[in-house]
Amino acid sequence: MARIFQVDAFTDHLFGGNPAAVVPLESWPDDQILQSVAMENNLAETAFTVPVDNGFELRWFTPTSEVALCGHATLATAHVMFSHLHFADSSINFYTRRSGTLSVEKRNDNQLAMSFPSIAATQSADTELLTQALGVNLVDLYTGHYSADEFDYMAVLESQQQVESFVPTLNAISALACRGVIITAAGDDCDFVSRFFAPGFGIDEDPVTGSAHCLLAPHWATVLGKDQLAARQVSLRGGVLGCVVDAGRTWLTGRCVDYLQGQITLGN
Repeated sequence: MARIFQVDAFTDHLFGGNPAAVVPLESWPDDQILQSVAMENNLAETAFTVPVDNGFELRWFTPTSEVALCGHATLATAHVMFSHLHFADSSINFYTRRSGTLSVEKRNDNQLAMSFPSIAATQSADTELLTQALGVNLVDLYTGHYSADEFDYMAVLESQQQVESFVPTLNAISALACRGVIITAAGDDCDFVSRFFAPGFGIDEDPVTGSAHCLLAPHWATVLGKDQLAARQVSLRGGVLGCVVDAGRTWLTGRCVDYLQGQITLGN
C-alpha cells in the first residue's frame, strides 16, 4: 500500500490548473509497477518520490512512459511535502535522473517557486512539416531539448487569439518525432500565452506545462527584453505562472489546491 495525493497545480482554485498525482514511497519498486500506477491514474503525470539523506529522488510518468522533466507534478509534489508530510525546511531538493537537481522554495501567500534549467530555443528548419501538421501559418519555429532524445517543437503564432482558437489534428501531431508541440504568442493581458500537445505520450492537450516554460520563458525574455514575465496557458482549465530567467535557470512560481487523498495498492 502507498499514500496517494491528487493536486491541481498552477492554480488558486479547485478544478483549475493541471492535476497531478503524487505517490510518496520508501523505496523504488519495479518500473513496470510505476508505469502501471500512472496508467491507472490516467492523469498527465504521476510523480513518485523516495527519500534520500538531504532530499528526495523524483520521477515522473505519463500514462504511457517516463519523462525527463515535468513542472506541474514537481510543484504538486513540493506542495504535498510542505502541506501534508510535514517537511520542515523552506526549500526542498529533488534529485532527478535526467534533469539534475531541482529545488522548490516555499514563499509567502502559498506561492511555491521552482528552480529549473533553462532550455535553449534552436531555430528549426521543419517549418513546412509543422505548418502541415498544425494547419496554421507560423511566425517562427524552434526546438528545445530536455534530454538527448526528448525535445519539443515551439511554434510561434501571430496572436493570442490564434493560440486560443487553434484546433489540433492529434494524429498529425502524434506522428511527429518529438515529445510534444508548444504553440505560443505574445499575450494580450500577460507577457505570453501558450498551449501544449503531446498525444504521442498519452496527453492530447496538457492543461499547464511547467517544463515547456523552461523553453518558453527564456525565449520570450529575449524577445521582450525582460527577465520577469507573467505567463498564461490558455487551455480549457487554464493556468497562471510567474517566470524569472536568471543565470541559466528558469524560476517558475505558482500555487496548488488539494483535490484527493487516499491509499493505493502497488501489487498483489
